[in-house]
Amino acid sequence: MAMISTLSAKSAALRLSFYGPGGTLFGIQIVNLLLTIMTLGIYSFWGKVRVRKYLYSQTEFSGDRFTYHGTGKELFIGALKAFAIVIVFWVTVVVLAKLVGPMAVLLVYPVILVAIPYALYGTMRYIMSRSSWRGIRFSFRGDLKECMKTYIGGVLLTLLTLGLYYPYFHTKMRRYWINNTYFGNIPFHYDGEGKDLFGSFVLAVLLTIPTLYLYWFWYAAKVGRYDWSRTKFSGGQFESTVTGGALLGLSLTNLLLLILTLGLAFPWVIVRSLKFQFHYLTLHGELGLSKIQQDARGLRIGATGEELAGALDVGSALG
Repeated sequence: MAMISTLSAKSAALRLSFYGPGGTLFGIQIVNLLLTIMTLGIYSFWGKVRVRKYLYSQTEFSGDRFTYHGTGKELFIGALKAFAIVIVFWVTVVVLAKLVGPMAVLLVYPVILVAIPYALYGTMRYIMSRSSWRGIRFSFRGDLKECMKTYIGGVLLTLLTLGLYYPYFHTKMRRYWINNTYFGNIPFHYDGEGKDLFGSFVLAVLLTIPTLYLYWFWYAAKVGRYDWSRTKFSGGQFESTVTGGALLGLSLTNLLLLILTLGLAFPWVIVRSLKFQFHYLTLHGELGLSKIQQDARGLRIGATGEELAGALDVGSALG
């Protein structure tokens, strides 16, 4: 089994760093765009992999870069499977609509409610299994039934309470994602509780109109600081010092860049956002990385869930 050398990092503040220039990413995306057009969209899956490999290779932690191991072929096959699932679903809806009437369309909502956690679950498993640092793979080992139960229950309770349950939903889902994520054979740990965010959430709702929605940046920053303060790995403790003002400033400048360049600055927006996140995030403590061993589970996981997530436009599990 592969082993990682011990870091003498006791009480040290370790940071992620991103070194890639936006210009290089812009070049990659321009080539991806041209090849995607020439292949009628087929190359987009290989293009997505090129971007990920670049972003991973430019991200450094404790002197070593991350590696992305996914392939365009995996994403393409996953997309075909996701497309087949969507087609079968809509054909079923159309057939039922002809047999039992327009009420059959109501089936769309419960199916989407089930499809979203399935897609997020598949995305998390795939992305983690294709990510590594110092030759050691990440993995996600959560149970799909638990994911379904937590997500669907959380959505329904949030609707029934007119949104008031959302902080509890947020922390329960994050606990599920984080506590089932491993680096090698060592899990991450999150112990946040919704009650700790409830008061801030209610305040954000009350201040929505008086502050023209701007207070939500301060709420988002507080949630970010809280979530990382409740996240641990081995002997290390994460800490975020992001502020609402900084988050607002990033969002406004990114929006301005996109407007002034008609979207051409998007690669620089990605780079700026990554550097921003890493600047405010640190990991303290003695990690004991010598205890970490390679774990090969999950290496054959397919990309169907990720492509389904793209079709549903639900992003990734951790946002």
